[in-house]
Amino acid sequence: MTQPFTSPIAVVPSGAPGRPFPWGGLLVLASAVFLSVTAEMLPTGLLPEMSTELGVGESQVGLLVSVFAFAVVLTSIPLSRLTRSVSRHRLIVLVLIVVSLSSAVTAIAPTFEILVGARIVGGMAHGLFWAVMGAYSGYLVPKEHLGRAVAITTGGGTLAFVLGVPLGTVLGQAIGWRSAFGAIAVLCIIGAALMLWLLPRVERPAKSDALPERHPSGRRKLDATVPAVALLCLLAAVIMIGHYSFYTFIAPYLTGELGVDSSHVGLLLAIFGLAGAGGLLLAGTVFGRRPTLGVVIGVAVTAVSVTVMAVCAANPVIAIPAFVLWGLVFGTLPPLLGARLLHVASVDIRDTASAFYSTSFNIGIGGGALVGAALLDGFGLTSLPVAYLITLALAGVLLMAAEVTSRRRAARVS
Repeated sequence: MTQPFTSPIAVVPSGAPGRPFPWGGLLVLASAVFLSVTAEMLPTGLLPEMSTELGVGESQVGLLVSVFAFAVVLTSIPLSRLTRSVSRHRLIVLVLIVVSLSSAVTAIAPTFEILVGARIVGGMAHGLFWAVMGAYSGYLVPKEHLGRAVAITTGGGTLAFVLGVPLGTVLGQAIGWRSAFGAIAVLCIIGAALMLWLLPRVERPAKSDALPERHPSGRRKLDATVPAVALLCLLAAVIMIGHYSFYTFIAPYLTGELGVDSSHVGLLLAIFGLAGAGGLLLAGTVFGRRPTLGVVIGVAVTAVSVTVMAVCAANPVIAIPAFVLWGLVFGTLPPLLGARLLHVASVDIRDTASAFYSTSFNIGIGGGALVGAALLDGFGLTSLPVAYLITLALAGVLLMAAEVTSRRRAARVS
């Protein structure tokens, strides 16, 4: 029997000819993503139940998601740097175990304060998990398959929204919210065991630590891919801010502007989520080898669909298909941006780049909700799609800048 934590581990060569596509390892990673995201978002479906039992307001329970997200933002980059020398395989298993422990403490927490502490620990583990997971698929496949690999792993997150959180909500409403978190804790342990034995074992290459490139003064040089990585992370944050400034308040927009009956909002959101899953499939199959083209098309078609929604709000026959199209094309963006990040980031900084990327997403999610709330209070529902279109225009500029930066570096290297 092999020793999973002590045996020598080599990096899987990214360009190894004839190496089979690692479906098993990527599906195990996707399952872990599914569990981690479900653990993050489950309180949103169980607000009334948790509020009643804990004796706090629903708004306070809602803060459990915010606390989790801010823990990700504040700790993912420092923790990623602190754990650079730890085995990638060992680390990703351990952080999922910590997510399990956080969910277990949540399930038995006697007070709201202990629950908050458990969520903070869970957020720290979640942020580090995404930093490691985001780069892990890049070690398993050659560059031309990065789009497909990232689409598979991030598909777990999409399924968490479409399937995990709804099922957890049903379970929590049927037998208690604590049981739902207990189930997540058990499933995370099972997921960690599967990763321990089925996930291909990889290590970060040692060359960045052993032979760092330095200035004549002795200071370490900045990695040449940092500017392109920074622009892509900024691009991701801008896209997420625009998206969540609108999507956070999509329910009142559907009822107030499109005239959708409130009883149909849940169905439309489920269709939106399923369309996003279809976009994920497009990202991995159609645009897997050309992620930049996919991002360009995704941003452009998102802009068109949001414009149609805003202009034709009085005609649901046109506006609702545009809403579904928005879900489809937006579903392509996170995996394609992640694949592009792994394309442009040098192997030496992939983990740190993934940590910044995860942080950018969480800043965008939290910042978008704040921007949307301010716009809603100040200018009303009709301002939300306008703000989204402005951020998409800015995203187009950033995308061009990132591509120019990446091509200039490639020209210098060649």
